[in-house]
Amino acid sequence: MKKLLRENGLSLLLLFITLLTLTGQIVVGWHELNGDLADYGRAPISFGAYLTSGHCIEAVFENWESEFLQMGLYVLLTVWLRQKGSSESKSLDEPEEVDREPSPTRAGAPWPVRQGGLVLKLYENSLSIAFFLLFGLSFFLHAYGGVREYNTESALKGKSEVLSLWEFLGTSEFWFQSLQNWQSEFLSVLSIVVLSIFLRQKGSPESKPVDAPNSETGE
Repeated sequence: MKKLLRENGLSLLLLFITLLTLTGQIVVGWHELNGDLADYGRAPISFGAYLTSGHCIEAVFENWESEFLQMGLYVLLTVWLRQKGSSESKSLDEPEEVDREPSPTRAGAPWPVRQGGLVLKLYENSLSIAFFLLFGLSFFLHAYGGVREYNTESALKGKSEVLSLWEFLGTSEFWFQSLQNWQSEFLSVLSIVVLSIFLRQKGSPESKPVDAPNSETGE
């Protein structure tokens, strides 16, 4: 157990925090929806029913969507772009280990590296591909939950309007939800790129050494 925690402590703690906050969001969202239903004189729904409601699906995936978009773009942008002095940037002049050609003879090389060809090509870009696939899935589920919630709210207000998924994608409501999350994610990335030029956190791989000059680029 000690070995497991030592080798996987970061991911395990982040997983715990994610599940804790997600559970809190869902519970609070359930109470919020039932409060709205009470305002319209409707009966409350069960917790199980809430989990499959548009209110829940939309709330979860409109946030996940922005996270995966942010990470996917950041992974790709850092391949080509630099920021002088930032610990998040590759060196301006020196070659980087991440740019070297993969060697199938390297000890412990993953199977795709040893296989070569198309498998290797996909593996070379698998991190960004995974993030964009997760973004696409979250984008769809955000829209799916959003149109269900939109139509539910319309029915509660006595409106006969019912939108399809594609019609909802063209509404200002959908894009307002998306863009307010996207901009906050890109702001957070911009913050660590720029702040890591001047500020330090001893012991963190996201920071330069405390005594490194501000102009030094890379970790």
